Amino acid sequence: MSRFSVSRIGRPLLAFLLALAVILPFGGLTQASAAVGGVTMTSVNLRAGPSTRYPAVITMPPSASLSVYGCIADRSWCDVSWSGSRGWVAASYIQVYYAGRTTVLTPAIVPAIGIATVAFSAAYWDTYYHSQPWYGQWNHYYVGSSRTVVGGCGEHGCGGAVVTRGPYGGGHAAAGGCHDGHCGGASATHGPRGGAHAAVGGCNDERCGGASVTRGPYGNTVIRRGGFDRP
Repeated sequence: MSRFSVSRIGRPLLAFLLALAVILPFGGLTQASAAVGGVTMTSVNLRAGPSTRYPAVITMPPSASLSVYGCIADRSWCDVSWSGSRGWVAASYIQVYYAGRTTVLTPAIVPAIGIATVAFSAAYWDTYYHSQPWYGQWNHYYVGSSRTVVGGCGEHGCGGAVVTRGPYGGGHAAAGGCHDGHCGGASATHGPRGGAHAAVGGCNDERCGGASVTRGPYGNTVIRRGGFDRP
């Protein structure tokens, strides 16, 4: 059996194999991470969601090394990990390396260094906090969201109304009612950036009909009408 030597494989090939050994550790190919490195400016809580209303997962010390995975749309809070814990911290408490120096993670710097825009949802909560004592309190902590339902019946039938408001200014309202055996309903949805959608429907003695109006955040409008005969 011939002896293995650098001269046999060549230095360039050896360098490639050493690099490959870093990429392919025991157990196979590792997935490249899109996270950006950062550090905490001071001692700060790692939160279970993008608001101080969420419970603290852990308190991070000053200069803690973070992996930043993304920030919400307004770039005020970012999804990070530290010391095996995953959660959210206000961007104003994070420093990153940008333009040759360490600087606070401002909304302008977030896209400049390639940090993605991410959303917070119940799926995130389910993934990282199922072992936490407050895990079952999602509806209590989900910041800014609310849902109101009103219903009742009178001599002519039953009706109901519901209003749902999202954490970033979006809202949805729906109402329905019945009279003399015929029912109708209406709903309106407002997005956080000015978009809106409204729909209304009802039935008379002969037929049912509906209409919807959708308004975009920049003034565009779509109107749809439809109807069908009563069976």
